Amino acid sequence: MIDDDTSPEEKSKSQLKREASALQDLGEALVKLNASQFKAMPLPEHLRAAIVAARAITEHGAHKRQLQYIGKLMRDVDPAPIQKALDAFNNRSQQATTQFHQLERWRDRLLSEGDTALSEFLTEYPGADSQQIRQLLRNAAREAKASKPPAAARALFRYLREVSAVGGVEEEEGHQ
Repeated sequence: MIDDDTSPEEKSKSQLKREASALQDLGEALVKLNASQFKAMPLPEHLRAAIVAARAITEHGAHKRQLQYIGKLMRDVDPAPIQKALDAFNNRSQQATTQFHQLERWRDRLLSEGDTALSEFLTEYPGADSQQIRQLLRNAAREAKASKPPAAARALFRYLREVSAVGGVEEEEGHQ
């Protein structure tokens, strides 16, 4: 009789296939990374070389075979640190998108609501220069009235992004 506590559980063929497919999907995600993200990934050299080769292959069938090979190589590697790094990249991307949309909303509010939105913005970002924002708002209103391209609105957005980047660093330092 076999003691269940000491023998490892046998994995079903379906479970093994699911795990192999997940590793291949992880490998495919690595192939799709941009250059700076790829350099930062904690990968063994043989896996890194296979991924570089996959990036160079343009023929569909050959590319698919290379992805399968990457999946096979991934079986000998601990995928946890790779997945963790990949999740960190995706999280940063989501945070950047969220911040971008928040700044767009601030710009639109400042352009439409004026001083009420400005006072709220200055409360949230006390380091912002109210005179510079007011000047950019006046220029944007002038451009809109003259049906000109929104150069001042773009400049306002750039300034808001600059202020939020500085304000975000100060907030992070305050929490530490």
